[in-house]
Amino acid sequence: MFGYVRIYKPEMKIKEYDTYKAIYCSLCKQLGKKYGILSRLTLSYDFTFLALLEMALKEDCPQFVQGRCTFNPLKKCNYCKDTLNFDMSCAAAMIMLYYKVLDNIADEKGIKKLFFLLCRTIFKRPYKKAARQFTNIEKIVSEYIGEQNKLENENNQILDLAAQPTANAMAKILALCSDDENQKRILERIGYCLGRYIYILDAACDYEQDLKSGSYNCLKFDKEFSKEDIFSKLYFCINEATLAFELLDLKKFKPILVNILYVGLEETFKKELNK
Repeated sequence: MFGYVRIYKPEMKIKEYDTYKAIYCSLCKQLGKKYGILSRLTLSYDFTFLALLEMALKEDCPQFVQGRCTFNPLKKCNYCKDTLNFDMSCAAAMIMLYYKVLDNIADEKGIKKLFFLLCRTIFKRPYKKAARQFTNIEKIVSEYIGEQNKLENENNQILDLAAQPTANAMAKILALCSDDENQKRILERIGYCLGRYIYILDAACDYEQDLKSGSYNCLKFDKEFSKEDIFSKLYFCINEATLAFELLDLKKFKPILVNILYVGLEETFKKELNK
């Protein structure tokens, strides 16, 4: 994932931000505990959203305790005591990181390629551990990467088609947050819309860089695309995601999730595209 599914802090109450931060820190801690300290580099807002959503659908009430931050021992952070809530998000982060490294090895040359070859060696064991525990996520991600590579190798010029693998992968991963079939269908719709949002925003943000490097970017084939076109597509994704979100049976954390979907997504893409 890319870190585009974020909160908008100015619109949050202090207690809501503290809860969100505690979940973020708990995910970081659990990544280090399960897959080694370097795995914390995979931490992003997207995986925090995944952990938050999974917990929000459960009846149990998580307990938080204070502890020291690994990277800043002088700082105290709040952590969730029930680490099982973060296993799926940690595994998804680890598996997606490994496939991203493989993709970079195929794309890069020289020193950068050597760097990613070293990363592959470092993260191969944590990846295998995550893949063994969550074979469903490994299958989802491997299929997603395969479909994405196929479209790129064919120089696909249709943005909606290019966004499809990411959208499908997000739909399937979010559906794992619940065992209830009705909730699963709703989660799939939210995930699908978020996946399209992530892909389109990332393509727009990388446009100038990809033009210079010659890397694949679907937007390069559309000579008439504009920022307004991208805004329109992103608003559509957000609106569809929020419509589905209203149907979810949430047990907790609704104000935080509302902040992310109704405010955070819009503020994030405006900030990224106006850089």
